[in-house]
Amino acid sequence: MTHSIQASPAALTSHRRISPKALKAALSDGVELAVLDVRENGLFSQDHLLYASNAPLWRLELVIDRLVPRRATRIVIVDTDESLADQSASKLLRLGWSNTEILAGGTQGWSEAGFETFSGTNVPSKTLGELIEVQKHTPWINVHELHERVNRGDNLVVVDSRSSEEFTNFSLPFAQSAPGGEILLRIGDIAPDPDTLVVVNCAGRTRSIVGAQTLIDAGIPNKVVSLQNGTMEWLMAGHALAYGRPAVLTEPSAGSLLHAQALAQELVLKVAIPYITSETLWEFENASDERTLYKFDIRTREEYQTGHQEGWRWAPGGQLVQATDEFLATRRARIVIADWDGVRALTTAAWLVQLGGYEIYLYKPESGIALVAGEETVKVQPPRLATKGLRPTQANQLIQHQGVTVFDVDKRSKYEKLHIPGAYFSTPQRLVEFLSEKAPAGVIITSSDGVLAQTVASELAWISKREVRYILGGTRQWIKDGLPTQTGSDNVLTGEDDQAISPYVLRDLEARNTGFRTYLDWELGLVEQLERDGSREMKLI
Repeated sequence: MTHSIQASPAALTSHRRISPKALKAALSDGVELAVLDVRENGLFSQDHLLYASNAPLWRLELVIDRLVPRRATRIVIVDTDESLADQSASKLLRLGWSNTEILAGGTQGWSEAGFETFSGTNVPSKTLGELIEVQKHTPWINVHELHERVNRGDNLVVVDSRSSEEFTNFSLPFAQSAPGGEILLRIGDIAPDPDTLVVVNCAGRTRSIVGAQTLIDAGIPNKVVSLQNGTMEWLMAGHALAYGRPAVLTEPSAGSLLHAQALAQELVLKVAIPYITSETLWEFENASDERTLYKFDIRTREEYQTGHQEGWRWAPGGQLVQATDEFLATRRARIVIADWDGVRALTTAAWLVQLGGYEIYLYKPESGIALVAGEETVKVQPPRLATKGLRPTQANQLIQHQGVTVFDVDKRSKYEKLHIPGAYFSTPQRLVEFLSEKAPAGVIITSSDGVLAQTVASELAWISKREVRYILGGTRQWIKDGLPTQTGSDNVLTGEDDQAISPYVLRDLEARNTGFRTYLDWELGLVEQLERDGSREMKLI
């Protein structure tokens, strides 16, 4: 993605509190509201509010404009116990988001008030998947039966509904890639014989269920089932996965496209999603200071980069449904999805309507409009202080000859795969703890592309009153310049603060399988948790 720096007004310092009871009422009063949990992702995943979006304090400059584009939106800031809340509110006010409140007592206060907290990530979307299976009775096949039928050569196809990148990382050896937003568009050519059994799989449960039910609700002639518990169950049964396979998408033939369009139109009629005209879109855009507007292009990355409407964000359809909270934080906002082919936007919009909490519209781009090529531009809010960026070769000289310490602040998983020799990994919010012991001779910050590193270096310099520099272009540029790298986790200082560790990365099979079972049990328990929470937003057709 490309980035642009945005100007912002000065910060204010007084911050209102809202009680758990008042916030619970506000979440269902029909007025726009964004709940932002400002802890690092690993801590967020331990316990959080159902409809909170994760926006870590030290990453706010990078994520706030995408999550909450309207600066007057009412925002409630949440952490564990208010220890980060005032600092977060001050930062948001400095950046120009002025309508902020703090949840009194944080998640601890929320729980003490008798309200439900949830563990995990992308919880609303995953809860929707479990609700689909319970209420719609989505049929499934277990791994033992699938294994037998594949070995027999039965008439079936297995489609993997995860993203293309996830498919390439690992897949069932015989699966074909068809990400959730693409599945109806491409299934006609993947399974042209109506007698072919279609099995939809993912890594766990959600996208298997959603993908299978998409095809069932659309009314394709084939029998469709989800793979019970996905590749987790496949591995626990002792079967192997394939690694590094390219995610080749089957392009729809003319006949398959027409059929998919007809099925998608019927689906949209069931959930009553309106199309808007260019005039209405213009009105929405002009009113975006009073009412939040998100505009999404849900096609493949290649299609988006080849040409998209200016100002429209890229969110592949399956991921927009799977991880809605990562793309938008404002409840009751307007969402407009560009319909380029009469299929993908429709199925994506249908699930968002059933997820609940937003106004969903479809828009068909006009022919002959000017398009913008390339990646989505991400707005980065200005850092607190101007700090000095160093080219990798300059940074390497300081490291080698002056003993300056490098802190990598991006993601632990990326750090463990490849990092600058001798660098430490720390989440940004805990850096101050390690400065005196680990960096007596000086501090350099790095991240994948250097963007996060710049904002972290600025904040750290302001807090510590020390000179803090960052690497221009980050670790990627360090690698491009041919400088040495290391792998491993020896210098990880902050454990699992920044991310929930996936069982897939565990090498001990017993520990991995225990992790799989814990995860699957968690997913299966989400519907019961939803009942305890009392939310009634999700309404299935």
